[in-house]
Amino acid sequence: MARIGYFLSCEEHGPRELVRQARRAEEAGFEALWISDHYHPWLDVQGESPFVWSVIGAIGEATSLPITTAVTCPMVRTHPAIVAQATATSAALARGGFTLGVGTGEALNEHILGDRWPPAAERREMLEEAVEVMRKLWTGKLVTHNGPHYTVDTARLYTLPERTPEVYVSAFGRKAAELAGRIGDGLVMMGPEASTIQTFRENGGEGKPVQAGLKVSWGRDADEAARYACERWPNDALPGEAAQLLPLPRHFEQLAELITPERVGSMMPCGPDPDVHLDAIREYLEAGVDEVYVSQVGHRQDEFFDFYAAEVLPELRKGN
Repeated sequence: MARIGYFLSCEEHGPRELVRQARRAEEAGFEALWISDHYHPWLDVQGESPFVWSVIGAIGEATSLPITTAVTCPMVRTHPAIVAQATATSAALARGGFTLGVGTGEALNEHILGDRWPPAAERREMLEEAVEVMRKLWTGKLVTHNGPHYTVDTARLYTLPERTPEVYVSAFGRKAAELAGRIGDGLVMMGPEASTIQTFRENGGEGKPVQAGLKVSWGRDADEAARYACERWPNDALPGEAAQLLPLPRHFEQLAELITPERVGSMMPCGPDPDVHLDAIREYLEAGVDEVYVSQVGHRQDEFFDFYAAEVLPELRKGN
């Protein structure tokens, strides 16, 4: 049976509001939570970016839903040994369990300490080594590691969860999907890309969970909801590698001037028609996604939760 979760947007909401939304999601009938891990929002208009590990701790105490980061980059601005400790503590605390979602990151968040931004192939190598380091530390043994990218000197984690944390790996293309199948306990993706899932399955991912995120814009009028989404979240409509390479929100704002409400409306469910939202979610399920995480763009959260609780989630459960 597919699981429908809620995707908390750290780029748009402060920490107390994110905790409140997590509670509302549980009350509305969502079964799990995603939460983004950013240093900057994509655009200044989004306006927030709290430290995700503090928020996860509060959510883990406030709800009983499982939590996954979508996604953490354990490579540049944060050393994998530190991410391993943060993950272990979060997994020990979260009432519903915790999964570490990881990816190769974006310059937007990772350039802040002045480190060079490696090319994609090197970042995949760094991610593989980072996951190796974290899994060594989760054994609770004393770890010394001298690799091409990371050094750990006689480190040991003393606070560990009852179960070793799982690592789900994000993928947008073939090479990343191959890596995810080989080293991940699951796959994280945006969009219903059946080819990415197939590549993941063929490279060691058979039988492993696939999670995917879906942005929506609930509103009383579909056209107005598309305009609203275009103002708040046009970055999803940017093609190519811009999301990985641009270092500042203003660079995304400059490109976002080219994005129209019509384009955004063609890419995400907008408005009050439950069939539009249901069709989008079913497309994910038909592509082979096991867990769909829905995110309401902007600040109409309570109306969104009421709408999904009454008109979307019950219909999906009928299908399951």
